[in-house]
Amino acid sequence: MKLMTLKLRTLNLALCLIACSPAIYTETASAGTISVKTETGNIQVKTIAQGLENVWGMAFLPDGSMLVTERAGRMRIVSTAGKVGEPLTGLPPMYAKGQGGLLDVVLAPDFASSKKIYFSYSEPAEGDTLNSTAVSFATLNGNKLENLTRVFSQQPKVNSGHHFGSRLVWAPDGTLFITLGDRYSEKDSAQTLDNHLGKVVRIHADGSVPKDNPFVNAAGALPEIWSIGHRNMQGAAINPVSKVLWTGEHGPQGGDELNIDEAGKNYGWPVITYGENYGGGKIGEGTHKAGMEQPVYKWVPSIATAGFMFYTGDKFPQWQNNLLLASLKEKTLVRLVLDGDKIIKEERLLKTELGQRLRSVVQGPDGLIYLVTDEAKSKIYQLSPQ
Repeated sequence: MKLMTLKLRTLNLALCLIACSPAIYTETASAGTISVKTETGNIQVKTIAQGLENVWGMAFLPDGSMLVTERAGRMRIVSTAGKVGEPLTGLPPMYAKGQGGLLDVVLAPDFASSKKIYFSYSEPAEGDTLNSTAVSFATLNGNKLENLTRVFSQQPKVNSGHHFGSRLVWAPDGTLFITLGDRYSEKDSAQTLDNHLGKVVRIHADGSVPKDNPFVNAAGALPEIWSIGHRNMQGAAINPVSKVLWTGEHGPQGGDELNIDEAGKNYGWPVITYGENYGGGKIGEGTHKAGMEQPVYKWVPSIATAGFMFYTGDKFPQWQNNLLLASLKEKTLVRLVLDGDKIIKEERLLKTELGQRLRSVVQGPDGLIYLVTDEAKSKIYQLSPQ
C-alpha cells in the first residue's frame, strides 16, 4: 500500500511538472515563439507564416499584409494573420533556375493612389539560353497584376545562372536604384561602362534616365550606370541619416562588403578584393588601388550577406539607426552599430536558434522587425522586444 502511494505521488509530481509549466511548452512547441538574449535585452522571435519556398523579397502593404516573392517565380500576399494566399497572376516569363527567378519587390512611392508595385527578376531570352536581370512594374488589383510594364533590362544577356543581384531601393528624390550582379562568368565587365554587369543603375520610375546620372555624357557609357566595380549585390538601403545609398555584396570565398555607394565611384571588383578564388588563389591586384573605393565594412571569411535595413522604428529604441543584415551562410542576423559613416560594433543574433539561411530583413509598419528565410520550406519571423 505504501509503495502504491509512493508511486502515485511520484506520478502526480511528474504530471504537475508538466501541467504547471505551460509557458515553456507553449512557447517552444505551440505558439512557435522563442526568447533570444541580445546585448541590449531579450527579444521574442515568433513564426508568423510558413509554407513558402525560397522567399527572396518582402514589402508591406498599407493594411499590414505582406507582399512576398518566391524565387521559383511566384508572388503571394500573406495576411496579417499569417495566411499565405494563392500566387498572383500576371507575372512575366522568367528564368527560374540556379540563382535566378523572382527577386525583390517594392511598392511605388505613390502606391496609395497608383497601386503600382515594382519587382526584379531574371528575364530569359532565346529559349532560356540567355538571361539577365530586369525590372517591371504592374498594378496590384486583388490577386492580379495588371498593366505590366518593363522599365529596365540589364545588358547584355548572358548564358549564366548566377549573380543576378538584385535589390530595389527608392532614393529620396524618387529615382530608383537597382543593384546588379556581374553574372559570375563576366566579372571583368564590371570595370567597363559599355554594359550593366556588376553595376548599380539609377532610373526614373518610368524607366527614363536621370539627366544627372554620372556617366550620361561619357562616350560609350550606358547612361543608367550609377557606380561600377561590383560583384553580386543582394542588399541595399538608404541610410536614414545621410540619405545616401549603402550596398552589400558577396565576396568570393571571403571579402563580403558593405559600401557607401556614390555616383561615379569604382568599387574595385575584380581588380581589388579581400576574397580569393574558390579553392584558393589570388584574384586581381590585391586589396587597394588608387581610384578604387574601400568598403566601409568587410567580412573575412564570408558570411554571405543578403538583404539589410537601417532600423528607424520605436519598438527597439536601443537599435535606432543600427544596420540589421541577413546572412545566408552563417544563418545569423547581424546588428551593426554606426558612428556617422563608421561601423563601431557588430553583434550576431540568432546564431543557433533558427538554423536557417536568412534572405531579407524588413521593418514593419508596426515598428517590429520581420525576417524571411531562403529555404525550400521558407518561414517569416517577427522580432519584438520582450
